[in-house]
Amino acid sequence: MTELDGLQDRWEAAVEAELPSAIELRHRLHADPRASGDEEDTARAVLEALGTGEGVRVAKTGRAVLFPGTGPGPAVVLRAELDALPVTERTGAPWASETSLMHACGHDVHLAALVAACRAAAVIGVPRPILAVLQPREETSPSGALDIVESGLLSEYGVDAAIGAHVQPRLAAGVVSAVPGPVNASTDEFDVIVRGQGGHAGYPHLLRDPILALSQIVVSLQQLASRRVDPVFGAVCSVGRIEAGTTANVVPNEARAFGSLRLMRAEDRERALEGLAEVVHGTAKAHGCGAELQITPCEPVLHNDPGLALRAQRRLVRAGAGVDTEFRSFGADDFAHYCGVTRGLMMFVGLGDTAGAPSLHDELFLPPDAAVGHVASALIAGYSAAVEG
Repeated sequence: MTELDGLQDRWEAAVEAELPSAIELRHRLHADPRASGDEEDTARAVLEALGTGEGVRVAKTGRAVLFPGTGPGPAVVLRAELDALPVTERTGAPWASETSLMHACGHDVHLAALVAACRAAAVIGVPRPILAVLQPREETSPSGALDIVESGLLSEYGVDAAIGAHVQPRLAAGVVSAVPGPVNASTDEFDVIVRGQGGHAGYPHLLRDPILALSQIVVSLQQLASRRVDPVFGAVCSVGRIEAGTTANVVPNEARAFGSLRLMRAEDRERALEGLAEVVHGTAKAHGCGAELQITPCEPVLHNDPGLALRAQRRLVRAGAGVDTEFRSFGADDFAHYCGVTRGLMMFVGLGDTAGAPSLHDELFLPPDAAVGHVASALIAGYSAAVEG
């Protein structure tokens, strides 16, 4: 057994002692969520649980807390997210949120796991410093991660690796995914406004129907994935919101749609965005309408460092986890910004019933409390992989 093996084993044992209080923290955070950009109360609750004072304020409502190492070497970031989503919870849990906000993406679990891992690290002593990052605004753009990267915080603390772990209902309980290369898609959000000539629904020949044009645009955008991007790598173009009209018998002058474009390769982005613009403007013109298109860049592709991922796989096996080496997600995560400036590793921690489980961002999404320990274990494996490398 190596020295690092012994450290990992002691750390795992120390986390077990921290789990009851970490789970209690998880319940408090879940019951009292905060929106992106308004996470001050959540950050203070986590700081109190860490027992380390105020830390360093980052990205307005975020914090960074340094846990010194027992020896020399650069720091390793362990990151968790502070914000909740504008979702009304229907889980029926005794500690469910009673507001219009909900921790529907597992951030409450991630924060509690980070607290357990860091408190246990302080008890046993770890060789290199841990920079615990309590990151705001993961669910919005511009993101908290981008602000943190641009602030120079990682350079200031000599960070050479960043570790994240995210709960994932599409993986079985006890399984953790640690995959080299791209694991989360880039995302760009788009806003399309189609303008035509509205009027009486009984006289369509006298009108230029923006709803008809927009409907065809929405259907045609699905061809971006099948005809503009290599299917080996794929793309996803989704429209999540449409606005048009006020009543059944009046065609409006304007129709509007909001959506997102997701890709797994940075080199596909420009081609796909050009295709999106061609579809929007060409289809609108074919229907006698005009169109306005606005693109908002959000997150880049999230690339896991290959060395970190492979070493973390071995560490996860040592911790007793099942290891998945193939799972990738077309979800986006602003953790990608850390990966652009340092070695990065995002792992996905399985929750169980992959067939019938509510998805991330669902009003019924509720990871079991056991997930706190599983996420903490993944963070330990990631830290150990960074030190080993």
